Amino acid sequence: MTAAYIDPHTGKTYALTQPRWRSDDGNPLMTTDLPGIGSGDIDTSVRSLWRYAKALPLTINDPITMGEGCTPLVERRVGGARALMKLEWFAPTGSFKDRGASVMLSALRQQGVKHVLEDSSGNGGAAVAAYAVAGGMKVKILVPAYTQPAKIVQMRAVGAEVELVPGTRQDCADEAERQASTIFYASHNWQALFLQGTKTLAYELWEDLSFEAPDNVIAPMGAGSNILGCWIGFNELLRNGQIKRLPRIFGSQPANCAPIAASFTAGVDTPVETKIEPTVAEGTAIAKPIRLKEVLGALRGSGGAAVAVPEDEIIAGLKTLAASGLYAEPTSAQTAAALARLVKDGTIKPEEKTVLVLTGSGLKATQKIGELLA
Repeated sequence: MTAAYIDPHTGKTYALTQPRWRSDDGNPLMTTDLPGIGSGDIDTSVRSLWRYAKALPLTINDPITMGEGCTPLVERRVGGARALMKLEWFAPTGSFKDRGASVMLSALRQQGVKHVLEDSSGNGGAAVAAYAVAGGMKVKILVPAYTQPAKIVQMRAVGAEVELVPGTRQDCADEAERQASTIFYASHNWQALFLQGTKTLAYELWEDLSFEAPDNVIAPMGAGSNILGCWIGFNELLRNGQIKRLPRIFGSQPANCAPIAASFTAGVDTPVETKIEPTVAEGTAIAKPIRLKEVLGALRGSGGAAVAVPEDEIIAGLKTLAASGLYAEPTSAQTAAALARLVKDGTIKPEEKTVLVLTGSGLKATQKIGELLA
C-alpha cells in the first residue's frame, strides 16, 4: 500500500508527492502506518539518520544532510535511578530538531519548494534555517521577541531572514499561519514529514540497545514531536516483529505551561482550562499544541504519562545534570526532574532501562543559565 498523508480527524488522505502542511479542512496531518524495517535494512555504511532511509514513507534521492543522528547514549544516576542520556545536542545545530528538519526539507526540496517559513522558540528555527540554507533554499524564521539571543544569532549567521514577533510563543505561531499564504509553511509542528525524521530516534535507540526497546523514554514535550516520533517509530518496530513490547513514553512539561499534562490528568483528549505563565523551559512553552489528541494517545497507548514539573525542580534538574558533566538547556533538564518524580512515586523502578532525551545544549541558553546559577 502506498504511503500517504492522512487527516486523523476526518480520515481523508492526500498524496505524499505534493507539498502540503495541513489538510483541506485545516487540520494537522499524519502519515499512514508503515510496516517498519529490520536490522538487515539499516545501511550501516551511513553514519547519520539516513541509515534508516528504508523506514521513510518516500524515497529521497538527494537528502540534505549534515550527519544528524547517531548521537551518544551515556549512563548516569538521577534521583537514585539508572538513566540513559540520549545526547541529541550533538546534532549539527545543537538540538534534536535536526532530525525532522533534514527529512522534511529534503522531501520539500525534491518536490520543488524553494522558499520556506518556520516559527520557533529557537531550536526548530535554527535547524530549519541551517538545513534550508544547506539545501539551497530561501528561509524566513519567526521567533518570539524574548528568544535567547544565541539562538537568533545562530539563525542569522547561516543567512536566514529572522523576524521578531512581540508577545507569546502562541502569538508567533499565529503570525506564521497568517504569513503562510505567501511562503510555504515548513513548520516543525504542522508538517507530518518532520515526524518521520523524529521517529528515527526510536530506531536509533533500538540499535543503541542491541536491537531491544528500553523500558521507558522521557522527553521534553511542547508540541510533542519527540513523543509522536517515538510512538510512530517503536510501533513500526513492534509491527515488524523487531521488539516484543512498546516502551512507556513519558512527556515532561513545565508546570507553568502544561496544557497536555492538564488534559492527561483530566482524562480527556480535548483542551482544558489551564494557567499559562513564563517558564525557564521556553522550548516547551506551547500553550495550544495542535496535535493534542495524537500526543495524548501516544502517552496513554504506551502506558506512559504526562509529567508537569515546577520551575524549582527544572532548575534542580539542570544542576543535577551539570554536576555529572552534562550541560543541558533548561528545556532538556526537565526530563531529569520528571524522572526523579516518577521514581519517587513508584511509577519507574530505579534499575529499569530509562532513556532521557536531552534535546538541546546548554550553550543554547548560556545567558539564562548564568542568571539561574547566579
